[in-house]
Amino acid sequence: MRKQTWQGSARWLVLCTMLVAGAAQAGQKQVGGVNMPDSMTLRGRTIALTHMALHKRLFFKVYVWSLYLEEQPRNASEAIASNSVKRLHFRFLRNISRDQLVGSLRDNLQKNPDMRQGPMADNLGVLLSSLKDVRKGEDLVITYVPDTGLEISGGASGGAFIPGKHFADALFSVWLNAHPIFPR
Repeated sequence: MRKQTWQGSARWLVLCTMLVAGAAQAGQKQVGGVNMPDSMTLRGRTIALTHMALHKRLFFKVYVWSLYLEEQPRNASEAIASNSVKRLHFRFLRNISRDQLVGSLRDNLQKNPDMRQGPMADNLGVLLSSLKDVRKGEDLVITYVPDTGLEISGGASGGAFIPGKHFADALFSVWLNAHPIFPR
């Protein structure tokens, strides 16, 4: 009789452990071995995971990027124009030198001609000068906060702030044009 009770208790313990583990995973999405929450609260506002993708270079996994938006747009233009919280979150899957990171971001962001000269080029300089060597597992987080500006943070950056919306719009425009996730 005791043996059956112990076995029954063991089964319940295993079942409960599996349920708790499943609950810990609930509300998350996984891509390329990286888990990101489906949503989060930032400065009292809820932002939702809109897209998550693995970026590879040749056959090497480089990073997983996630896009969080406060409002769910119908297209990229709405996402960019919206004066709501937006976040690009990069989780690096390998070590990357500062020079590689700066070169890649500079090349991609300068596809927007406005980023090549004037105040936008200065803002790009602020972003790029904040970057550091990246260790596997570190993040680069780029967040636009309405009526404030663009915040750059995470282990891949020493931190920076770029006031206003204009540079944030240009950055998100380049990113969303290069990675079309919305219907055109």
